[in-house]
Amino acid sequence: MGRSLAVFDEMRRPKGGVRPGYGAVAAWLERQPAGRLATLRREADLLFRRMGITFAVHQDGGGAERLIPFDILPRVLDAGEWDVIARGCVQRVKALNAFLADIYGPQEILRAGKVPSGLVLDNPLRRNEMEGLALPGEIYIHIAGIDIVRVDDKGFFVLEDNLRTPSGVSYMLENRDVLTRLMPELLASCRVAPVDHYPDQLLANLRSVAPAAAGDRPTVVLLTPGPYNAAYFEHAFLAEQMGVELVEGQDLFVEDDVVFMRTTEGPKRVDVIYRRIDDDFLDPAAFRRDSVIGVPGLFAAYRAGKVNLANAIGTGVADDKAVYAFVPEMIRFYLAEAPILANVPTWRLADPADRKYVLAHLGELVVKEVRGSGGYGMLVGPKASKAEIAAFRKKIAADPANYIAQPTLALSTCPTLVEEGLAPRHVDLRPFVLASAGQTSVVPGGLTRVALRKGSLVVNSSQGGGTKDTWVLEG
Repeated sequence: MGRSLAVFDEMRRPKGGVRPGYGAVAAWLERQPAGRLATLRREADLLFRRMGITFAVHQDGGGAERLIPFDILPRVLDAGEWDVIARGCVQRVKALNAFLADIYGPQEILRAGKVPSGLVLDNPLRRNEMEGLALPGEIYIHIAGIDIVRVDDKGFFVLEDNLRTPSGVSYMLENRDVLTRLMPELLASCRVAPVDHYPDQLLANLRSVAPAAAGDRPTVVLLTPGPYNAAYFEHAFLAEQMGVELVEGQDLFVEDDVVFMRTTEGPKRVDVIYRRIDDDFLDPAAFRRDSVIGVPGLFAAYRAGKVNLANAIGTGVADDKAVYAFVPEMIRFYLAEAPILANVPTWRLADPADRKYVLAHLGELVVKEVRGSGGYGMLVGPKASKAEIAAFRKKIAADPANYIAQPTLALSTCPTLVEEGLAPRHVDLRPFVLASAGQTSVVPGGLTRVALRKGSLVVNSSQGGGTKDTWVLEG
C-alpha cells in the first residue's frame, strides 16, 4: 500500500497504449461518431426511468426517488484479475462464516488471543441470543458484498465487508441489461461472462439451507421493511427475479414456532426468509419492542429450527470496521491459508499507540465510524478543512473506540463519460458472494461504483456516486 503516488489508470498505460483487457473497448470508442456517446447516455437514462431503477433518499423527514447515475462505459477485468478477486472473496467469506460459528460457539479464536475478546464480546452488533444455536451448514453469511479497491497493477485490497444486508446486486443485473440493449455488438465481441444467472443461484442457495422438515421444495420469501426503504427497488426486483413472494412483517405470523404467510388461499408455511430488515426490527417480542415492521415470535421459530434466516442474526459483529482488521488472522486461524486479498492497513483508535499516530496525521488519513455506512460519518483528511479536522478530533477524543483510520488511497480510475466528455474517475468494486451448505461462489462481475465528481474518492450513491457495468472477460 502506498507503493506508488501515481493514480493507476485501468485502461491506459502511463506511457501510452491500451491495456490488453480494454483493447476492444478502446477500438469501439475510436469508431464512435461525434455525439454518439451522449446519445447513448440519454438512452440509458430513459431505460432506467422506464424500468423504475431507483433508490430512495430520505433527509429531513422527507423522501425522494432518484436514479443512480449510470456510466455507459464498462469497467473491464481480464480472466486472471478476476481469478484473484474471486478466490480471495470466497476465502474471506469462508473464514468469516467460521468466525461467526466460533464466536457464538466455542470461541477458540478469542481464547487463542488472535482477536481481542472485548472487541467481540462487548460489541453491540453481537447477539448473545445466538449463542449455541446450530445453523444449517454453519452458514451465517449467505450473501456478502465485499468492497475491493485497486491502487496499482500488482493487486487488489479489501476495503470492507458487507455482511448484514448487502445491497447493489440489482444494479449489477440491470446495468448489464441496459448495456446489452445499447451496445450488443461490443458486448458480444468481448466474450463477457454472464451475470443473469444470479437470481437462480441465489434461490438455490437459499433453498439449500432450509430446515430439514421443509422437504424438496422449501418456500422462500423476501422480507422487506416496505416501500419507504432506500433499497426497496432491489427487494422487489430480486423477489420477482427469483419467483418468490415479497412480504412485509404484517404478511407473516408465527404459530407453535412455525412461520406462516397469509395468502388468499389460506396460511402457507415459510421455510427460509431472505430478510432485508436489520436485527433490531425483526421481532418485537425478542428485540426492539417498538418495531412495527417485524414478525412477533420469529426469533423463537428461528431458535427452534423451524425457519432459517439469510443472513443470520448477529452477523454484524463480523463486518464491524474494527473487527475487519483481524480478517487476515481469521483466514490463517480457520483455514490455515495465507490471505489472497490483503486488507487496507488499518489503525484502531481504541489502541493508544494507533490513536496517537492517527491524531498526529489526521490531515493525511481517512477516519471512519466502526459501524458507519453509506459514506456518512467519515473524515477524508486531505479533502477536509481545518475546522472539519478540529471537529473530528473532538469526536475521536470523546469515543475513540468508535473509529478506525486508513491511508487515503489513490483509487484506480476508469474512463467515464461526464459533462466535459471522457475523463478518468475513481472506482471501487463490490463482488457478490453466495454461500450455501455445499459451496461458496462469486458471480463473475459485481457492482462497480464510480465517484463522478472530479477528484472525489467517495463512490457511494448517497454521496453523489454512480455505477458501471463490470465486464469479466472469459479466458
